[in-house]
Amino acid sequence: MSEHVKFDLHTHHERCGHARGAIRDYIEAAVENGLQVIGISDHTPYFSSEEDHPHPRITMAKSEFPEYVKEVLELKELFAGKIEVLLGIEADFFPDHVEKYRPYFEQYPFDYIIGSVHHVDGISIFKRNRWEGLSSRQKAITKETYYSLIEQSARSGLFEILGHIDAMKGYYPAFSRIETEAVKNTLKIIGEHDMAIEINTSGKTKDVGGWYPSEDILELAHFYGVKVTFGSDAHDPERVGDDFEMVQRNLKKIGFKEWVYFKEKKRILVAL
Repeated sequence: MSEHVKFDLHTHHERCGHARGAIRDYIEAAVENGLQVIGISDHTPYFSSEEDHPHPRITMAKSEFPEYVKEVLELKELFAGKIEVLLGIEADFFPDHVEKYRPYFEQYPFDYIIGSVHHVDGISIFKRNRWEGLSSRQKAITKETYYSLIEQSARSGLFEILGHIDAMKGYYPAFSRIETEAVKNTLKIIGEHDMAIEINTSGKTKDVGGWYPSEDILELAHFYGVKVTFGSDAHDPERVGDDFEMVQRNLKKIGFKEWVYFKEKKRILVAL
């Protein structure tokens, strides 16, 4: 087990159309902030779309994907000795399209893939008005559908890390108070499939504030033996490694002894 490694596995850059700065800016920010490991994990293209670039403000184009990989691998070489650069990606989880995504990932030497649910019933989880007019039963069903998708992503075998597993609260803080057993059941399944979840500190950039997931979810994760990792989800180089030490302290308080990062899809344990 490694001691005292500071890492951040979740960073975006200008290719996705909604982040600031080039990949190199994030690596340089990581060096400046004393990280030993930085993961680059921009949004995957919509591989299931016929179009090359259907959503320019959300993801990179399909034609840019090989360029993205090439650039990360070149920077990995360039910064060797200063910092370890990992090749990652954040992939949307669409249950019907898993087999369309898999071949793209198998072509390249990814260190890890983050699987994130960003859409429920075809609507963005971050759409503020999606909750308007829903009864409490409909809200519970929406939350259960969200966790059912996260559960399916854990079973898919496509990912090393599950991204921001309560991010649906981002612009609807009351989400956390919607009562359902789904959260507990999902954590149990994530544990059984030996997946890692990230503590993602970008909640502070949304209405909800704080981190994803909430403390009670982290306590459940600890109970079910779920591995944890760290990601700032930086869309600006200034946020690389944001709150790393605070998250570390919080995990220790909950009872975690270690967290993980991934290299060549192998889990590396780091003592907390």
